[in-house]
Amino acid sequence: MNSLTLSSGVWSGLSPLLRNSWRRCAEQYAIPTDTTLGTDILCSAELRQARERMGVTMKIADPELDRLHGIVSTLDYNVLLADPAGIVVARRGAPPFEKGCRRWHLWPGANWAEAVAGTNGIGTCLVEGQPVTVHRDQHWCTNLRYLTCSAVPFYGPDGHVAGALDASSIRSDPSGRVALMMEAVLVDAARRLERRSFLEAFRNRTVLLLGEGNGISLPMIALDDKRIVVGATYAARTMLGIANPEVTSVCFDLGARAAGVPDFQEAERTVIEGALAMVQGKIAPAARLLGVSRSTLYRKLKNLPPAPSSITG
Repeated sequence: MNSLTLSSGVWSGLSPLLRNSWRRCAEQYAIPTDTTLGTDILCSAELRQARERMGVTMKIADPELDRLHGIVSTLDYNVLLADPAGIVVARRGAPPFEKGCRRWHLWPGANWAEAVAGTNGIGTCLVEGQPVTVHRDQHWCTNLRYLTCSAVPFYGPDGHVAGALDASSIRSDPSGRVALMMEAVLVDAARRLERRSFLEAFRNRTVLLLGEGNGISLPMIALDDKRIVVGATYAARTMLGIANPEVTSVCFDLGARAAGVPDFQEAERTVIEGALAMVQGKIAPAARLLGVSRSTLYRKLKNLPPAPSSITG
């Protein structure tokens, strides 16, 4: 059945990302397409433990979940927050849909790992590390093909994937156009959640935003009072060249010349030097990171006290 499914008409219309997922379901997980939803939903004690493992995320997630649900609820979508293993740890949804959401496992304690549930928003976005929309018959398991779900992974303050945000509907539009728009909404929510968790984790440090970035993660760093980078988001780690995912802590000296809490001018220098360090001293890329023009950055550098550095145009 799996080989027949891979050669079906639906297969030819899948995006490369979803094709990868279907292939994993057939060849790596060996999930029959007629697999039904499991009955194993975490009990209250297990769910509480899963939430505790989420750490700082669970402390700051409520406002973002409420905000996200306020946006998507008018389109009959529910909001789910899942841990890195694909376990749903929180939900926002309208009371009239609760019975249906329980039946479809859009509920806390449900396991949406791709290896368990096949191709789906939460599980597949966690495997692929990018936004995913799975509309109706794009699900691997046939009994899920009345659902539409969009999901994005989000990062924690240590630069690792901390979980997934999902918007799902059991009353989705046949065209799937609404679901595709959901990805943009979810990406914004993922960035906001990462920002909140990073600020909470480094609330006693100086936190700098190095531009807006263009992905799920925001480029943010945390500095101690000696202007040494002690924390960095996934996007900032990419800029710093920290490619090893096993590295959970960061210590990166920006070249400060004095200890203590900087004044405004020193804070501005920290931002500028940090951006220049990220791009090997090149003015144009640093200006883009800081969201200013090259002329503005030259003017700021000219007005700051001289500092030893290597700067190229």
